[in-house]
Amino acid sequence: MASLLEQLRKMTIVVADTGDIQQIEHYKPQDATTNPSLITAAAQMPQYQQVVDDVLFDAKRELGADAKDQDVATLAFERLAGAFGAKILKVIKGRVSTEVDARVSYDTEATLKKAHAIIEEYDKIGISKERILVKIASTWKGIKAAEQLEKEGIHCNLTLLFGLHQAIACADAGVTLVSPFVGRILDWYKKDTGKDYQGAEDPGVQSVTKVYNYYKKFGYKTQVMGASFRNIGEIKELAGCDLLTISPNLLKELDATKGELPRKLDPENAKNLQIEKMTIDEAKFEQMHKADRMADDKLAEGIKGFSDALVSLEKLLKDRLAAIVAEHPQELAHQ
Repeated sequence: MASLLEQLRKMTIVVADTGDIQQIEHYKPQDATTNPSLITAAAQMPQYQQVVDDVLFDAKRELGADAKDQDVATLAFERLAGAFGAKILKVIKGRVSTEVDARVSYDTEATLKKAHAIIEEYDKIGISKERILVKIASTWKGIKAAEQLEKEGIHCNLTLLFGLHQAIACADAGVTLVSPFVGRILDWYKKDTGKDYQGAEDPGVQSVTKVYNYYKKFGYKTQVMGASFRNIGEIKELAGCDLLTISPNLLKELDATKGELPRKLDPENAKNLQIEKMTIDEAKFEQMHKADRMADDKLAEGIKGFSDALVSLEKLLKDRLAAIVAEHPQELAHQ
């Protein structure tokens, strides 16, 4: 009998949730997605030290010998995601998701500026915007930025999505795909209720199922990519979802597990469900968001977590920059 992973690939696009190129080469997903935490982890691996050094060296030379370390680290961070993305795109056939700086999640104009910078970095190294998904947090301001980007032909992946109101607003904005966070929803409910949840009772599974059925019922083009899994039970319950982004350890478990994997999500079944269509404007969005304690908590927590990861990555880059300057004093002194 085929492994669960083999069976899953026949009904769902499997995406690798990692910045480790070796893991991506091993599991051969169609797409890959990264975030600041994953890039930070990858940047500390010995096998990617040269990637980090090259990006820092170029940023230092571009800004000049008198540039502040913080400015060099900031520029290097913006380019590092692209450097990893470019390496990932050499080993996958599809797209890579690259995240906008989470610290601008509540600023539409700043998000647009960061998104354009990401696309420009890829363009400089000959990578088409068709192979890039710009990841943006699912705040109202972020969704509005994504709406504009999609009109420009820049495809977006709306992340940190926890509530149906976020999902509907994203679909109405015409975004390419959304990433509901299954495991983080489960974490919140376990902490809030003290209960454990299994299978179809998992609140994260129920949330993604609701979003998927809503989209298919009303014919939205926006795709659903379940993310942030805690166990393969959650993945099995979402078999048939448009895409699922899965960490290497769970990909390994799926690959090693035999058994039948029935399809749980199906667009034809969704069309027959009784679902009320909703209109979400900014006032309605904010009202529903405040009323949903879980979504309110987890969105704020997720933005802070990704922002903290960026601060850690910039510190790592500044520390490495100091070492590079010490190693190449003559080469950098007269830039």
